[in-house]
Amino acid sequence: MTFNLTRISGIILRHLAVYRSNLARLNEILLWPIFELLLWGFFGTYVSQLSALGTVVAVLLGSLILWMVFSRVQQSISMSFLMELWSRNIMNVFIAPISLLEYLTALMVVGLIKILFVGALMMVLAWLFYAVNLFTAGFALIPLALALILFAWAIGMFIVGIVLRFGQGAESIAWMSAFFLQPFGAVFFPLSIYPQWLQAVLWWIPLPHIFEALRAVFAGHALPSGHVLWAFGLNAVYLVAAFAFFGFMFEKARAKGFLLKLQE
Repeated sequence: MTFNLTRISGIILRHLAVYRSNLARLNEILLWPIFELLLWGFFGTYVSQLSALGTVVAVLLGSLILWMVFSRVQQSISMSFLMELWSRNIMNVFIAPISLLEYLTALMVVGLIKILFVGALMMVLAWLFYAVNLFTAGFALIPLALALILFAWAIGMFIVGIVLRFGQGAESIAWMSAFFLQPFGAVFFPLSIYPQWLQAVLWWIPLPHIFEALRAVFAGHALPSGHVLWAFGLNAVYLVAAFAFFGFMFEKARAKGFLLKLQE
C-alpha cells in the first residue's frame, strides 16, 4: 500500500473533530499542562522560603500519601461507574432491586478497601526508602484521612451525576478532577502562598484545611481543631449537595431514557 497523505489527513481530521464536538476532551491538551505549571510554581515559591529543611521530606511524603488517599477514593467511585458503562452493565445494575444509596455505599466500600492496602504499602515504602515514619503524627492522621475520604466521596458522586447527564463524553472529568483540585488544595505548600483573594475562595474547600492541619502536626504542634472542624463542616455540606445532585441527575436520566443511551 502506497503512502497516502489523503488517508493520513482523514485520520487527523477525525481525531481533531472529537475536540470540536466534545469540549471536555480539551482537558487532555490544555488543562493538564496549565495546572502542572500552577502546582509546581507554587511549590517552588514555598521551597524558596523555607529556612529549616529538616522536616521537608516528612511533610512532602505525608502530603503525597494523603493526596493519594483522596484521588484514589474519588476515582474509585467515578471509575467504577464508568466500568459499568463500558461493560454495558449499567441497566442490569439499576434494574436489580438496589437503591441509589446502596449502590453508592458499595462503591465507597470498594474505594476504602483499595486505599487501606495502597496507603499501608506507601507508608511502609516511605519508611524503607526515606526513613520517614509517618506514624509519628499519631492519631492526628485518622481524622485528616477521614476528612479527605468524605470529600472524595462527594466529588465522586458529583462526577457520576455529570456522566449521567452528559454521557461518556464527560468521562475525562473522572480522570482530571483530582488533578484540577491539586494546585488549589494547598497539598504541598501552605495556604499563605496563594494570593489574598484566592485564599478567601479556597477557605471554602476542605482540602486546604486538611493539609494545613497536617503541616502543623509535623511541625510539632497540636492538631488544629479549627481547620479540622471547618473540613468536616464543609464535607457535610458537600456530601448532602453531591448526593442530591446525583439523585436529581439519575431521576432525570431515567425519565428521559438516558440510562439506555449511556451504553450505546
